[in-house]
Amino acid sequence: MTLAATAPVHAVAVRHLSAAAATRLLGAWQGAGPAYLALADGLRSAVLAGSLTPLTRLPSERDLAGALGVSRTTTSAAYARLRELGFATSHVGSGTVAVLPRGQARSAAPQPPAGDAPLPDLGDEHAVDMSQATPSATDALHGAYARALEALPAYLSGGGYAHLGIEPLRAAIAARYRARGVPTTTDQILVTTGAQQAIALLAGTFVARGDRVLVESPTYVHAVGALRSAGARVVGVPVGDVEAIGSAVRRTGARLVYLIPDFHNPTGRTMTADERHALGRLTARGVTVVGDETLTDLDLDDVGVPAPFAGDGSDPRLVSVGSASKSFWGGLRVGWIRTTPQLVQRMARTRQQLDVATPVLEQLAVADLLARRDEVLPTRLADLRSRRDLLRDLVLARFPSWEVPDPPGGLCLWVGLGRPAGQALAAAAVSEGLRVAPGPQFTPDGSSVDRLRLTWTRPPEVLADAVDRLGRAWDRVAGR
Repeated sequence: MTLAATAPVHAVAVRHLSAAAATRLLGAWQGAGPAYLALADGLRSAVLAGSLTPLTRLPSERDLAGALGVSRTTTSAAYARLRELGFATSHVGSGTVAVLPRGQARSAAPQPPAGDAPLPDLGDEHAVDMSQATPSATDALHGAYARALEALPAYLSGGGYAHLGIEPLRAAIAARYRARGVPTTTDQILVTTGAQQAIALLAGTFVARGDRVLVESPTYVHAVGALRSAGARVVGVPVGDVEAIGSAVRRTGARLVYLIPDFHNPTGRTMTADERHALGRLTARGVTVVGDETLTDLDLDDVGVPAPFAGDGSDPRLVSVGSASKSFWGGLRVGWIRTTPQLVQRMARTRQQLDVATPVLEQLAVADLLARRDEVLPTRLADLRSRRDLLRDLVLARFPSWEVPDPPGGLCLWVGLGRPAGQALAAAAVSEGLRVAPGPQFTPDGSSVDRLRLTWTRPPEVLADAVDRLGRAWDRVAGR
């Protein structure tokens, strides 16, 4: 059935997909049938999977034909097919723009960069979402809020805007760094509204439009979005490859490097102490190195992690980002930056243009949870560990040909499919009422087309159901 496009006929593109990027995004798109149908299906699958964001202007028919080595007749027919299905709209002077059909999209408004956009609404109250690495709240959260309410009256006589963060929370965060071997004072901590705001503030502070920024590829998708919003030209480097990162800094003149040192999202890898030390030396080139430690607490196998990425705390260009989202609950929306007192003051002034300050009640709750983390985290880690083991066992049993890692921490499996079918599988899963994240969503260049990220944050019965749905989708993709 043909669906009408949700976007207006004269949809205005908010970004552009180059022919080279489209080629990487499509991967092995050709099949046994007509080329134009295969090409249209590949682009449609990318939209459904979330790898091709709505309101992206597609390459011209001529440019795409040249990049793919096909005739312009093929690309013209493919675009016509997308328009027929409601996945594209064209207008003279605007080119062809990708859209989502009615019933598939939540909104026709301009969406964030690829990977940040909401995925299609599955339209099913029994749908399963495994695309988000967001665990449910720790059981200790209710008690933390109760104690926070008891402490709140002491703050009610003021205006409620603690631009740097309330003192008890900043002190608790500083104490956490000191306990891990990094001398830290309260004035080195800026409380933010989640780690996402922390990354955005750092990007806005250190990155000028057109600057190159290095990230691991794959990486946390919203970090790429924040960097690009600041005008950065994001360059991907292999995860954990210290030599490649150093070489890329010299080659590109990068101003900032963003890394996830502990239980990397999505691969689960943890950097060694030697790797951290080597990367820390990049600051001698005038590069700011940001270590996102949001996942540091999620050491499911008790393997231990090296000292914080800030090293001994003396280098002002080694900056750490943290958050309560994964350790306790994403709904708290409390994050932080550890850096120099001067930079804390500078970013505090900048963040007032965004949201002034982080809510006091949530800060009080996080301060309470940090003070009780030794009694709170073991139960949380045991629960996440059992879910990880269950998901891994289910995936290994259902998909014996896949590459299934055994990460010692974090929240996700970065599985290898053995073929460039990540986007096709994510698109096919939509019809099963399942949302999963394809590999290209986590890369700045649309690579990792043979990968899929699966999170284990849902209850056991939901994980089992999700793997069943994924199996049915895979059977279709694999042609069985």
